[in-house]
Amino acid sequence: MHWQLRTRNLDLSRGSVLMGIVNLTPDSFSDGGRLYRDGRLDVNAAVDHALQLAEEGAAILDLGAESTRPGSLPVDESEELRRLIPVITAICETSRVPVSVDTYRAAVAKEALAAGAEIINDISAATFDAAMLPLLGKTGAGVCLMHLQGTPQTMQADPHYDDGVVVEVASWLSDCKNALVAAGVAAERIALDPGIGFGKTAAHNLRLIREAATLHALGQPLLYGISRKRFLDALTNIDHSHNPELRMPGTLAVTLFLASRGVQIFRVHDVAATKQALDTYFQMNPRNQSTTRKRVPQNNG
Repeated sequence: MHWQLRTRNLDLSRGSVLMGIVNLTPDSFSDGGRLYRDGRLDVNAAVDHALQLAEEGAAILDLGAESTRPGSLPVDESEELRRLIPVITAICETSRVPVSVDTYRAAVAKEALAAGAEIINDISAATFDAAMLPLLGKTGAGVCLMHLQGTPQTMQADPHYDDGVVVEVASWLSDCKNALVAAGVAAERIALDPGIGFGKTAAHNLRLIREAATLHALGQPLLYGISRKRFLDALTNIDHSHNPELRMPGTLAVTLFLASRGVQIFRVHDVAATKQALDTYFQMNPRNQSTTRKRVPQNNG
């Protein structure tokens, strides 16, 4: 399977690939503000961080300039662009790793693609901004459609699904995919994300993870964003909200579970650790030997 991006193909046939998270925000749930100096985004630090993730093995760099954590407030379009465009431009001048932009605004998507981005990663699946569908149809960008219930401000207030979370998420993503195809976006340009943590309880999230096969039936590459998220605490009965980085072992465990279910793309903070875990998994799992990228050198260690 391949994911067709704006100017290139991403080969998904050799095992799972990683989308490295580059948060250009002061208030993201895990690492917001890390790239800020004296209250302002440090563009050089952001670019260095992105290039480090690429060196560690990220196949995609996902840039976000507006936090969408539960309860977060939107930023002005001009501020989103001010944070994004210099970083996109600098990355594209120095790296061939494709850039994804996490935005639901068509105007921001248009400027990001002009600056060199390859993918639009829209948490609303092109439902928040009526101009997004025709834009995506014209530009040929790769697209990730994510499911959410409500908005970042309301999504965790009382998430519920009358027909079951897996059935409803699959149906909603299918409808959004069909709307994109009708707008002129080729199906091979579309990946789907069930939106772990976006309008879901911990039980909902676990159902979507355990029943990934239902989403595979939609015929598109699947992207899961589970990195450092709160639902992991429900599996260990330990509250790590004071330091989400402590959820990395749980993130790795769920990532390997999903890799065993054929999920192709993972959006992660900890690229090096996740790549090592996945490379080891694919080497050790006999059913996946054909997906490994290279042989493990033999030694007596």
